[in-house]
Amino acid sequence: MCDERPAGIEEYILNGVKMEPKLYVGNLSYSVTEEELREFFAQAGNIKSVALIRDRDTGRSKGFAFVEYETEEEAQKAIGMFNGTELHERTLTVNQARPREERPFGGGFRRDSGGGGRNQRSGGRRRSNW
Repeated sequence: MCDERPAGIEEYILNGVKMEPKLYVGNLSYSVTEEELREFFAQAGNIKSVALIRDRDTGRSKGFAFVEYETEEEAQKAIGMFNGTELHERTLTVNQARPREERPFGGGFRRDSGGGGRNQRSGGRRRSNW
């Protein structure tokens, strides 16, 4: 089995599937828009998608995004061009996006924890003995 790859091209393989040329963009100003990101990152190549991550409850930016290019070469070019540069007076972190990790259902809290932690057998409510 040959493990040679063309010079300058990195393939990221997970479970036998080549990963998409997707980048993580961190340390974004909360005021930046998806359109601004699209225009800024288009300097490195053809953008396939831009996803500015927002808080599900408030709709406010969480300060990071994912930018996906048409090719791995364009993604690598963007890392070289934009990692450590400034946008809206913030120094950007730009690197290869990692695969999404599976997280347990429920966002980290236990649904079976009863209530307020007092009398666990009664669901957290105190009952009078009268």
